[in-house]
Amino acid sequence: MRAEGPLSSVCALLLLAAALLLPSCSPSGSDRIVIGSKNFTESFLLGEIMAQQIEAHTNLKVERRFYLAGTYICQQAILARRIDIYPEYTGTALTAILKQEAVGGKAEVYRRVKEEYEHRFGLTLSSPFGFEDTFAMEIRGEDARRLNIRTLSQATGFAPQWRAGFGYEFMERPDGYRGLAATYGLHFVEPPRVMDLGLLARALRDRQIDLAAGNTTDGLIPALDLFVLEDDRHYFPPYEAVPVIREQTLQQHPEVSRALAGLAGKISDEEMQRLNYAVDGQHRDAKEVAREFLRKQGLIQ
Repeated sequence: MRAEGPLSSVCALLLLAAALLLPSCSPSGSDRIVIGSKNFTESFLLGEIMAQQIEAHTNLKVERRFYLAGTYICQQAILARRIDIYPEYTGTALTAILKQEAVGGKAEVYRRVKEEYEHRFGLTLSSPFGFEDTFAMEIRGEDARRLNIRTLSQATGFAPQWRAGFGYEFMERPDGYRGLAATYGLHFVEPPRVMDLGLLARALRDRQIDLAAGNTTDGLIPALDLFVLEDDRHYFPPYEAVPVIREQTLQQHPEVSRALAGLAGKISDEEMQRLNYAVDGQHRDAKEVAREFLRKQGLIQ
């Protein structure tokens, strides 16, 4: 998945600052909901799935404001009432937004995030979509087989000979590179390269780097014969995918809650990886992929 690079992050912040100078009235009205997403395929797909589900089960019009850079931009956009809903991950919300320690199982992390979001921001979480998308430390499958390694602890002995590539957000986040390196004692032959997440898998395949921080539901992992190293010291928290919604929006449009409830638990890890591959690997239209998924689940006609 893709995260914002240093330049695009700065540009996005400037654009957001300009947008916040506009009147901060609620984007939703008597017949309109605004859905946002981050700037990578999975987030866009989840945004589109939610949009089509709401359109199919309510009389509301849905405005799509996708590719809003990364976590912090989406959070500011929803707090500024520029969007009503966007897909987030519980571990990301816990560490990057709430700045809390990454401890607890899935249910505990979900509860903490939901309670804090409601108390501090006037936001709430709908039920999880059904899958987790944690950071995935990837190496080439042939290297995993040749070196007979399966875990991050085993990889530390080879890391001083490797070049690493990470997304900008992973380098900056509290649950990102610095903590991971400290937990495992990771050292590389040179400082990690900061790259767009959309380039990392192919850079790994093409031997420009030897280890990448991708995501477990990336559809290119099996397609490019990449191997995900096990986080055997459990550094990363749970990252359940969930809709984040403005509570005021649900008060005005309770039918949105009922529509989104239909998506609860409907997307497995494997299904999300397949959907991502349909867009990234097969280059299919994301709207068509989302529509096909919803029909397959019997959620729309």
